[in-house]
Amino acid sequence: MPESVDRLFVHCRELLPLTEGPPTGSRRGESMQRLDVVEDGAIAVRDGRIVATGTTQDIQGRYESRDVVDLSDYVVMPGFVDCHTHPVFASTREGEFHMRCAGADYMAIAQAGGGILRSVRSVHEATDEHLRQMVRKHYDGFLAHGTTTIEAKSGYGLTTETEVKSLDALGAVACEHPLTVSRTFLGAHEVPPDFRDRRDAYVDLVIEEMMPAVKGKCTSCDVFAEPKVFDRKQSERILRAAIDHGMRLRIHADEIEPMGGAELAVELGADSADHLPRISLAGQDALASSATTAVLLPGTSFYLGKQAHAPARSMIEKGCAVALATDFNPGSCYTQSIPLIITLACVLLHMSVEECVHAVTINPAASLHLDEEIGTLHVGKRADFVALDLPSHRALGYAFGGNPVVMTVKDGEPVVTNVTERGYDTE
Repeated sequence: MPESVDRLFVHCRELLPLTEGPPTGSRRGESMQRLDVVEDGAIAVRDGRIVATGTTQDIQGRYESRDVVDLSDYVVMPGFVDCHTHPVFASTREGEFHMRCAGADYMAIAQAGGGILRSVRSVHEATDEHLRQMVRKHYDGFLAHGTTTIEAKSGYGLTTETEVKSLDALGAVACEHPLTVSRTFLGAHEVPPDFRDRRDAYVDLVIEEMMPAVKGKCTSCDVFAEPKVFDRKQSERILRAAIDHGMRLRIHADEIEPMGGAELAVELGADSADHLPRISLAGQDALASSATTAVLLPGTSFYLGKQAHAPARSMIEKGCAVALATDFNPGSCYTQSIPLIITLACVLLHMSVEECVHAVTINPAASLHLDEEIGTLHVGKRADFVALDLPSHRALGYAFGGNPVVMTVKDGEPVVTNVTERGYDTE
């Protein structure tokens, strides 16, 4: 007699459960090339968890449900995990995008009132309700693009009051939204104008006033570790203080100038070192021998017209744990599309599609310490997955410019779908 479950998802053209490896931990090196592809695949779900995966014939022979979702013609894989985003902002910055395309540099844009500080001003001026409406819109956008879990940073506040306001907005909306959200405090995103001539005083403010105020409102602390923003000494001060406050660490590292940010991340046991176009060979070696994930953001270098990209091939070959993320933000990478990021990773970083699949699922999940719950479709994990209108998984990267997502499933429930003719339209 077949066992009863809450819902069956059947006839997936290809199912990529990522169960060819262990359920937890990052995939590295050659293991990033291995994918188990189940043709005519199926998933059984109960109480929001994976009960079984396999062929449709096998699953329907062992399980039954009154609720059967036909995913014929679609590629199905774990929901995307976007482990570097900045979704709490109050207005967009399209004007400076066009200035940059016309040849304006960072200083010209800043002198015209643009840059991070423009976003800071708009967050200061926004009401709590407006900020939460924007966050909700952004969370909806992630789900629409197949992302079921994000890491979400503050950093457009730069005062204690507005950093708390930002983290509260991220948390309040997450409580009523299907998206899984891991919050990160980024008070050290930029130095406010009134602290430009006394940067160490702003570091003191971040450590002595902001950190006690945000404790309990975030999981991690991040810092923009660059010589002209927070130098190595200042970055280390901030990060060590964050450890004392019980926060985990993530670092914007080696993006603009080589500063040993990756080495610092490893030294302090950070969960991730992010960006990395200017990473040194020593930094690559350090990451390869550590548990710190290299989070690569090809959308940012592309969007800014930069020629330098993170050396993904070298890092993968050395054995680094590599993840991909959008860096969604209003100034330097305004996209929520992981499929687009996969295209850029294939073209600019020379990653294979198999490596990209691991880099947007289990590896970012491991960097967020959520790999026991998400990132693969092992039995017992949360039933978070995405159905893509693609001819095969190898069309990831190849197909770009549109949104291939036809259904996003969160905890076993279809929360976004374009498959209205099959009776699964959501509000």
